[in-house]
Amino acid sequence: MEGAKATISAVFCSLLFMFCLGTSSQLFAFPPGHGPNAVVSAFLYTLSVLVLSDGLLRRSGKRLPLLGHLARLVSVVVSVAYFYYIDRQLLMRIYILNFGLGLILSATAWKLRHLRLGRASERFLFWILLAFAVHFFPRTVLTVGSNAPAAQGFGFSPFWLALQFSLAILGVALALALLAVTIGDTIEVLRRERATDPLTGLLNRRGFDECVISHLRTPNMRPVSLVVADIDHFKNINDAFGHQVGDKVLSGFGRLLLDMLGQAGICGRLGGEEFVVLMPNCGGSVARAFAERLRHEMRDNSFDGLPAAQRVTVSLGVAEARSRESVAELIARADAALYAAKRAGRDCVKYTN
Repeated sequence: MEGAKATISAVFCSLLFMFCLGTSSQLFAFPPGHGPNAVVSAFLYTLSVLVLSDGLLRRSGKRLPLLGHLARLVSVVVSVAYFYYIDRQLLMRIYILNFGLGLILSATAWKLRHLRLGRASERFLFWILLAFAVHFFPRTVLTVGSNAPAAQGFGFSPFWLALQFSLAILGVALALALLAVTIGDTIEVLRRERATDPLTGLLNRRGFDECVISHLRTPNMRPVSLVVADIDHFKNINDAFGHQVGDKVLSGFGRLLLDMLGQAGICGRLGGEEFVVLMPNCGGSVARAFAERLRHEMRDNSFDGLPAAQRVTVSLGVAEARSRESVAELIARADAALYAAKRAGRDCVKYTN
């Protein structure tokens, strides 16, 4: 998903380019002739809307199959061509293009409705996108009765003037919303990179400390427990098999932590071969049971580059947070339990009250 967020600026530039081409096509009557111009501009407008929809959906981890996009594009363009070359009706071309684009954007807004609960820039984007989608429908009132535009003087009709005004206002608002989301995504990526250990994908010490502080300051998150884990004899693994194998052991243990913990806690790598797990809403007994399962899973795991018979073990210390305890104090108590496990012969779990 982060890769999709990083491409939103490219999508933004692409849709602006195609939308400008569509507008230029109509303003400068290129290609010449009402029929070719109507078909080409419909193609460019529809393609720009599809690019916008696809980019926003991909950013949120959703997507529409390519055939779905092609079907929408072909439907609009072929219908516009039909109502020029076979059954010439200007109003039908207006309805098809406006209702088609409005429906595409409305469906996209519906799929992205979760954004209304996101950060400020995402909420702004959602409501502007919804307004941009809906505005294609009411302005068709200007095509009814005496206001109906004619082929001659279409560029001065109330419909065309309202179209240009609404596109200018909402288009600028949508551009600003996309820009705000792009900046927000960039900041989020940088923040995550700053807080993430590149080898394991877990939080680094800085990122983990920030998470612990937020949980310790939230009264309704009690109890909170901490598990500190250290891979036994890791230096020997590096010395005997090389740092590449050692890195595989570290990354493999990180994956094991994530697989076992799921959404029930927060994992971090404090440095070297030392890892830490924060378990909100878990008392010491639950955290200790988790540490025992983790210890057994580690013994049964195998790692690329190590002999099949060689077992990698882990020592663990567990502590439950006390009232008004700082992050440093909690980690220090869990560390003390970890060192007790090492003194007891490693490959075991120790708990401190």
